[in-house]
Amino acid sequence: MSSVKFYNRWDAGGATVQDLGLQRYITIQPKIIPKTGARYAGSRFHKSQTFIVERLASKLMSSGHKGKKHFMSSGHNTGKKNKVISIVEHALAKAEAKLKQNPLVILVKAVENAAPREEVIAIEYGGARYPKAVDVAPQRRVDLALRNMTQGAYARSFNKKIGIEDALAEEIINAALCSTRSAAVAKKRDLERQAASSK
Repeated sequence: MSSVKFYNRWDAGGATVQDLGLQRYITIQPKIIPKTGARYAGSRFHKSQTFIVERLASKLMSSGHKGKKHFMSSGHNTGKKNKVISIVEHALAKAEAKLKQNPLVILVKAVENAAPREEVIAIEYGGARYPKAVDVAPQRRVDLALRNMTQGAYARSFNKKIGIEDALAEEIINAALCSTRSAAVAKKRDLERQAASSK
């Protein structure tokens, strides 16, 4: 493992991806500043080779959309990568202080716990639409986990007294502990319950 420390303060700290399906899709090779734009990743699936902390920061920059509906204003952070990187650093520091573990280990565990295995799609057959359960592709599992974590954090802090750093730290901690207080874990369980009833 590289001796590079991300944010110049944390190394990979023995972080490993336990979920065999996600091992190729969660990159834990640290970068000093997670603001590379994936210039070092050379394939069409470059986001899977992008450091997971940078992917979390990128997701924070598009918090305002849920599907095609404009969910809440994302004008405060869109295009402000330095601000978002600072938010992620403070959130990881708070998660480390609470769980007394390397924050990368906490984040990887949170993503694994929040990644849904099944979801429901609608298929049209003879003019009628039916729900059908399908397996989620591993790359999409990571995307959905990160998206649900960031949207859960923003929903908790938007127009509230709690700050985004605290909300994101809480979301990461709850997801790492597999608690239903995490919006991402609750969403995952809801999706998998719907899929189970659509089989």
